[in-house]
Parts: sequence; C-alpha cells; structure tokens
Amino acid sequence: IRYRTVKNEIWSIYRDDRKVDRRVRGILKEYSIGIDSGSVATKAVLFDGQKIIKKVIIPSGWSPKRTSLEAYNLLTDKVDKDKIKKVIGTGYGRVSMDFVDKKVTEITCHTKGIFFLNKDVRTILDIGGQDSKVINIDNDGNVINFIMNDKCAAGTGKFLEVTSNKLGSDIENIDELAKDAIPENISSMCTVFAESEIISLLAQDIPKENIAAGILKSIANKGISILNKGNLEDIIAFTGGLAKSKELVKMLEEKLNKKIFIAEDTQIIGALGAAIIGFK
Repeated sequence: IRYRTVKNEIWSIYRDDRKVDRRVRGILKEYSIGIDSGSVATKAVLFDGQKIIKKVIIPSGWSPKRTSLEAYNLLTDKVDKDKIKKVIGTGYGRVSMDFVDKKVTEITCHTKGIFFLNKDVRTILDIGGQDSKVINIDNDGNVINFIMNDKCAAGTGKFLEVTSNKLGSDIENIDELAKDAIPENISSMCTVFAESEIISLLAQDIPKENIAAGILKSIANKGISILNKGNLEDIIAFTGGLAKSKELVKMLEEKLNKKIFIAEDTQIIGALGAAIIGFK
C-alpha cells in the first residue's frame, strides 16, 4: 500500500511538472517571419526555430508593399507580436518592405530554405514568375556560385501563364492537359513569339494536349540550358511555382537522367529561408 502511495505521489509531481514545463515553454516560445515578395505571388512563413507553424501564399497584385503587409497580418492574426524575434523580407519586392527588420537576397534565402529541408542538395534550380536561377551550395549550405536569367520571361511562370491561356487552360491544369501527350515542338522561347506560334498550331488543328506538352518541354529545355551553365552537382533541387508541375519535373528528370529533390511546398522555400535567417 505504501509503495502505491509513493508511486502515485511521484506521478502526481511529474504530471504537475510537465504542466508547468508546457506553460513555461508557451511563455518562452518565439517566432520569426520570412516574407518573399515575388512578381506573381507573395509567400510568407511563420517559423519557430524547428518547423513551419503557418504559411501564406497570396497574389502579389500591383503593390508589393501592401501585399507583403497583408501576408504579415494574415500570419500574425493569432500570434503575440512580442514573441516575434525578427521579420525578414526577400524577393524582388523586398525593397518596398519598410516594416521588416532586414532585407536579404532571394539567392541567400533559397539556399537557407532548401538546405534546411535537405542538407544533401548541392544545386538548386529555381524557376519563378519572371526569372530563373541556378545556385550551387557547399557542404555547409553556403552559396558558392549562382547564375540568374532575369532579362526576359523565357521559360518562366509568366511564359507558362501566357502560353497556357492560349489553350484555354491555366498553370494549375496544364499537367492534366499535357499528361501522356506527344510534345509538339515550340521553337520560340520568346513569350510573344511563342504565343503567335501556338495560335498558328491551333489553326493547323494540332491537339491542345500536344501543344501543352510542347510548352512544358520548351520550359524543361530552358531549365537544362541554365543548369548546364552552372556547376551541375548532385543532389539537384527544383523550387518555385513551376516545380509543382509533375509533368515538367518528369521531363527534367528524363533529360538529366536522375531524380530531382522536390520539397513538399516548392513555392515557400525563399520565405522559409528568410524566416530561418530571422530566427538566428
């Protein structure tokens, strides 16, 4: 009987200590926020030092400053702002974020974000709304080299948006349209000329499915081209909104003859990296 009494007392103390510990941890909990203002979408992440607590993706619209602030407010609507260590801005619209603690380049933030998710990655291919880039990183997650194409929208999200619209489709449904189709050759990578080329192909009664597959193939070719300009080292990660296209990923893997690392949410890598920097 005495043994049970002592045992119950010990368990009661342990249980109470755990409750106190949880309360203390709740009081001491801190967060950081990363906001990535892209040309098409604004992504934001609430980070607790170990994992993503909340994420937001909204259209960038005409005002990067207003959209970034909206993303911040959506993240913090139920969070004590006194517990936020830092807010870090990145992306092309970061210059307009006058409310953040620091502004960091998307190259650095993408590197931090992908290395947090997979420490074996050595090459990053990022295709955004209006630019594409290749980043090489070392064993410690530092940037070694990068190549960026921001002179035209060839092979970017804008290219896919404009060309898929000509098929009466959109970026979200292009995979379904292109699946198992025979890619039609799209010779022009210029968005304007490719648009005219697609109109011509439709006039020739070329199936929409084949044109859709051809559009993705031309983006894959552009991706391979910029990858070959950098140091192509394993493991390769593909980030950005276009990395959500399973058909595009498949084409890239076939051309590279190797698997590519795809994060659970490929759009928030820059915002995650910014939040990681903010937590330190």
